Amino acid sequence: MADISSSRLSRRSLAVSESATLAVAARMKQLQAEGIDIVSFSTGEPDFPTPDVIKRAAIAAIENNFTRYTQSEGIPELRKAAARKFETENGIPTDPAQVLISVGGKHSIFNALMSIVDEGDEVILPAPFWTSYPELVRLAGGTPVVIRTGPEKRYKITAGQLRAAITNRTRAIIINSPSNPTGVMYSREELEEFAAVIAEAGIFVISDELYEKIVYDNNRHFSIGSVPSLADLAITVNGVSKAFSMTGWRIGYMRGPKDVIAAAARMQSQVTSNPASISQMAALSALTQITSEVDIMVSSFEKRRNLIVELLHDTPRITFPRPDGAFYLFVDVSDYFSDRTPNSAALAKHLLEEHHIATVPGSAFGDDNAIRLSYACSERDIIEGVKRLNRGFGELG
Repeated sequence: MADISSSRLSRRSLAVSESATLAVAARMKQLQAEGIDIVSFSTGEPDFPTPDVIKRAAIAAIENNFTRYTQSEGIPELRKAAARKFETENGIPTDPAQVLISVGGKHSIFNALMSIVDEGDEVILPAPFWTSYPELVRLAGGTPVVIRTGPEKRYKITAGQLRAAITNRTRAIIINSPSNPTGVMYSREELEEFAAVIAEAGIFVISDELYEKIVYDNNRHFSIGSVPSLADLAITVNGVSKAFSMTGWRIGYMRGPKDVIAAAARMQSQVTSNPASISQMAALSALTQITSEVDIMVSSFEKRRNLIVELLHDTPRITFPRPDGAFYLFVDVSDYFSDRTPNSAALAKHLLEEHHIATVPGSAFGDDNAIRLSYACSERDIIEGVKRLNRGFGELG
């Protein structure tokens, strides 16, 4: 008899893994429901409230009955605001027709991949990468091609590695700077070197820039899409989730060549229709009424970054790059692997079950030697969490 569970489901659905971060969150909630105090270094979202000016815009939208369908590609005012943002903040000349508003940054990346990738096409992913990238590539019918990196090079690839990874099946590369999970940024010079390789090969680059406003130490974010040679090859993805603490509002947006955006808009019209009307008005406020609350949030994250780096400085046998932005540490813990904890998933489980500190295994990000720690939590939790980490590491000898 055929295996019913597999014969009933598509190969596509069976090939996609569950989100590792959501799986950790689910187990953490189970333990909390049992009355166990868990310190979470797993959550990838700001712990700040959405700024009041944005919330007021959403309330006004409801009170003004702005609750019906909108244009599937997003309301014209928001597309114009996003185009203006790309031009003034990122140096990317943009017509509103080159902008698509979607249901979060993840949806934007999915739309981009679905618009440019055919069965068997290759998409290059520098590792460690955000957990959803390879799964989104597979959903689009593509094949992820991973470039390995390590802490000794701050988890960054070189232009030479990129050139060597390109084949006649390569369709695109996804770049994320600042990075989730490492917090590391590529410099303008490094991105310009990538741009030369990309332009020569004639492949697309999808630049995930959701953390662009969360940067430290006077670092300056640079958009690879502003390089003139990539005008017809760069797809720049952004959103309001991280910069404006709006993760639940689910609004992302991207800028790309007109034919790519038109194709993505057609697919979106059949899959989701429009993003939520109320969330669009909130996002419009975020992009046009920048508040000091963003600066306050970033300053707080930088303080927390400094604290967790200092607290982990004397922890033996771990390695990690000092983050340039975002709110993550990617910590190489491979020296603690043993028969008891042979990989990052086993180590993360040990830390959660035995020491009640939630982390995310590096295997979810394409590097099984590490775990990701999010410091988007209170300073008190950071201090207590590091104590629990050290106890957990110490128990492993």
